[in-house]
Amino acid sequence: MLDNTGPDIEARVTAHVRDVPDYPQPGVLFKDITPLLGEADAFGDVIEAMAALFGPADKVVGIEARGFILAAPVAYEIRAGFVPVRKKGKLPARTFAQEYDLEYGSATLEVHQDAFAPGDEVLIVDDVLATGGTARATASLIQRAGARVVGVAVLMELSFLKGREAIPDLEVRSLLVV
Repeated sequence: MLDNTGPDIEARVTAHVRDVPDYPQPGVLFKDITPLLGEADAFGDVIEAMAALFGPADKVVGIEARGFILAAPVAYEIRAGFVPVRKKGKLPARTFAQEYDLEYGSATLEVHQDAFAPGDEVLIVDDVLATGGTARATASLIQRAGARVVGVAVLMELSFLKGREAIPDLEVRSLLVV
């Protein structure tokens, strides 16, 4: 078992994330985590490391779609509930909606209005922090629902896109910064 902090986990993530140029559109370098997900030991190490980034939480939010893959097992690991934040029109009950910009367009995220109890402490988990728009929109949804964001845990942070600048009021912890 690896030490799930520092250089060991950074090397593990780096070794299992593939760069795909010009996806989903020209000029974007996509960080493909499917090789990481397909390697059981690497995937397990990443989940344990992400779960250890913050203290306890009542709920863990996963952002559609790759955030679901990481957030659900993190929620299980820390014994918290899991809440999906989805693209507009995908949730069946009443929702809060939040528009946001991302590095190559804009979109709307939604969460069920009853997903959180007042005062719930919520951890946001996602695969990549890029421009910070998705994390900002998700934090806004959580706060509108009466809960409190304890932090943002991401597999990797694309520092050149300066996502932290969009969320200066949130604590961000990353397994790998590129």
